[in-house]
Amino acid sequence: MKKCFVTALIGLLCSGSALAQQSPEQLKTLMQVEDSLKGPALDMIRAEEPAERFIADSLFTRMLVRALKTPHSFHYPFDSIITVSKLYAPDSAFRIFTWQLVVHENMVRQKGAIQMKTADGSLKLFPLIDMSDDIDRIEDTITSHKAWVGALYYKIILTQRGGQPVYTLLGFDENNFRSSRKYIEILQFKEGEPVFGDRIFTVPNNTLYPQTTARLVMEYKKDASARLTYDEDLQLIAKEHLISETNEPNKKYTLVGDGDYEGFKWMEDKWVYISKIFTQVTPENEVPMPSKLLNDDGSFDASKMPDMDGIPDTKEKNKKKKKP
Repeated sequence: MKKCFVTALIGLLCSGSALAQQSPEQLKTLMQVEDSLKGPALDMIRAEEPAERFIADSLFTRMLVRALKTPHSFHYPFDSIITVSKLYAPDSAFRIFTWQLVVHENMVRQKGAIQMKTADGSLKLFPLIDMSDDIDRIEDTITSHKAWVGALYYKIILTQRGGQPVYTLLGFDENNFRSSRKYIEILQFKEGEPVFGDRIFTVPNNTLYPQTTARLVMEYKKDASARLTYDEDLQLIAKEHLISETNEPNKKYTLVGDGDYEGFKWMEDKWVYISKIFTQVTPENEVPMPSKLLNDDGSFDASKMPDMDGIPDTKEKNKKKKKP
């Protein structure tokens, strides 16, 4: 057992200069705490009684914060904690932990924290407090980390706006026993504080999305297949189109994916809606052969975009900007 511990410790020390900033004693402490975190991390999800899950969540949170107070803990991966999402920003400015706590079948709470990278390795942490049930209009509301729209994040996309980083988060929320949700969330840091949501979506002039949307909410039937992902080749967010099984689109719990895809492309400092990503629909029982919106050199071609339902043509706007 001791030999295994020493081997793991040497592996971490050799894994990179960031972890090597820590002393063997600090790494040993983090490894021991990580090992202790495994039990409550699993109990938060698997414990049968709500009281047991609450106790496990409280214990996990306290132990995690204590571990993160270790100097340069930002670089420690906590890889064995499999029930918690751990994502680093593409520019390594921060990482974000998110997990969930099932209160009962009709209430799921997300928990989380943002750990900032600091020059001296000290801890700078923002707890994320899920206040979703107290926010009247989730789509339109810009919030702080103290009134967070909870989600388990699985992707961070980095763009620039006015020379400042904009982080777009893709997240999942079990919501309740009838429907699940996925989010396209915006995260920025203003005056050193995290701010969630921003009205930087260009959406169609119809009822599909609120015109003042600060985040995109994709709500659909529980356990239905509804994909929301980032296509690295196209450099756009691909969202599966939803239809109602009962022809009642206002009842979100009736919505399911139909295999067609719409999306959002970052253009001119906004996420611009695209009504159809692929120009060819896959026939049933055949392998998908989509015609993507790319030139032969791999660059994005706006002229291949389908009608955007009232959104001004990007090429025309670019022409107006050019000097004669």
